[in-house]
Amino acid sequence: MSSLVRLVQISKKVIRPIPLVQRHISTSKKNQEVCVTNTELAEHEPQKRNWQSYGFEKDDETEDLNAMHATGFFSITLCIVGGIFMFAYMPDYNYKNWAEREAFLELRRREDQGLPLIDPNYIQPNLIQLPTEEELGDTEIVI
Repeated sequence: MSSLVRLVQISKKVIRPIPLVQRHISTSKKNQEVCVTNTELAEHEPQKRNWQSYGFEKDDETEDLNAMHATGFFSITLCIVGGIFMFAYMPDYNYKNWAEREAFLELRRREDQGLPLIDPNYIQPNLIQLPTEEELGDTEIVI
């Protein structure tokens, strides 16, 4: 993401025209002719507030702020919204839908054959071998 922001910053610097040298000449009547240049104007401007860079542009506050906002916008839009979209339309890897359809088919088959919907003897009792009373001894049985 930061490389995309840096690419935009470089393209702005390439496209932006180089400012021509400007000289502001005072036309007021004074004892001396005064020539004012850009450097002298910068000295008389009020000082900018103390700002701390977000890490995108160390020299220009507005470009740094714009890059921070662009990074936040794209990361939320692409990562969070895109991730939710992908998660919502992702295929059913655990076959949850298949298991639910299969259960409804099994219920319909049991209703048509007149069998109970859920058989209390899931495994036939004659196939189960339980331990005898002597083998159990004093073992507590919790049901």
